[in-house]
Amino acid sequence: MNATATETAIREHLRAFNDRDLPALLAGFTDDAVWITGRSVARGRTELTELFTGALEHLLPTLTLENLLVDGDRAACQMVEHFTVSGHRREAPVAGFYHLRDGRISSAKIYREGSAEVDAAEAAEAVEAAGNDEFTAG
Repeated sequence: MNATATETAIREHLRAFNDRDLPALLAGFTDDAVWITGRSVARGRTELTELFTGALEHLLPTLTLENLLVDGDRAACQMVEHFTVSGHRREAPVAGFYHLRDGRISSAKIYREGSAEVDAAEAAEAVEAAGNDEFTAG
């Protein structure tokens, strides 16, 4: 896979995420994709659907891309995520590391600064509202 195709796939992923376009977002993943955020791991289409459905509906996240580095089928992104917890807008720097296969994301590891700053009670409330077992914004 060339760098241009990888960049296009990542930019489409971010567009679908920000537009809350779940079908387009999920179409950008391989069937066996793995998404890791902190200690949370989503494997495969069913778990990714659950993860992103809850996050997009209840946390209302958006991502602003600051830097994108691409090397073949791998990409690294520096972003800022804006999301809502218990009615309060939050902002956190995010780094995402992606591996693509056949033009789709096969794995991603996401690091979010400031996650520990989110009050545990607020996070628990957001998780309960989202119906997820863990606090995992996109």
